[in-house]
Amino acid sequence: MSRQMLLVFLLLIVIFTSQIEWKQQVVVDVDSNSSISQKQQRSSKGIETVKEKIILVQEKNIRRLNELVQHLQKQLHQCRSSNGTSNGTVSPLAEQMLELQQHQELDD
Repeated sequence: MSRQMLLVFLLLIVIFTSQIEWKQQVVVDVDSNSSISQKQQRSSKGIETVKEKIILVQEKNIRRLNELVQHLQKQLHQCRSSNGTSNGTVSPLAEQMLELQQHQELDD
């Protein structure tokens, strides 16, 4: 009978220790999954930050280009007014520039 008791006792010890190891593995897996998700969140935040910076730079470039276009349109208007008319008629080049400006204004 003591042999049977010893076997039962050993069996209980094996079961008990295997459950403890299994619980530890589950805790380690949960910790590793949470650390992986935290890393993914950090990397996605970094990517979003980079995208936002790129968008801001592009918007700044667009504003600068719009200012340059306006400046060039003013220069064109000045050139047209100084060279555009002679004897009350508009030169073919000035006429083409007028059409181009009208098309640009319609596009805006």
